[in-house]
Amino acid sequence: MSEWTRDELTRIGNAEELEIASDRPDGTRRKPVTIWVVRDGDSLYVRSVKGPSSAWFRGTQERREGRIRAGGVEKDVTFVNADHAIDDKVDAAYRAKYQRYAGSILNSVLTPQARSTTTKLMPFDHPASR
Repeated sequence: MSEWTRDELTRIGNAEELEIASDRPDGTRRKPVTIWVVRDGDSLYVRSVKGPSSAWFRGTQERREGRIRAGGVEKDVTFVNADHAIDDKVDAAYRAKYQRYAGSILNSVLTPQARSTTTKLMPFDHPASR
């Protein structure tokens, strides 16, 4: 795994939405889904509004690899289950970034169900590309 560049963190972190597509066990890629993304320091996080039952989230749990696109950045990533000690910081990042949305919309990413899916996005360099 590699690290995000400052430019990538800024561009993805400032993007309104992120497209996420996980890889299937056979290596083919699923259709992208549009979700919200937040930044905390040098890390990027996503959550499933529908919790662990969401199809896109279940897909990230299979092979734990995929691709994201946001803010003009397209990058292969690894999906890492976040340490839930970070959940309050991620909540705060969602509130700060998406505060202009009605409470019911914003609150959908703050529920215990959504919090249980907090996923850290880590840049991934395929061995063949090194």
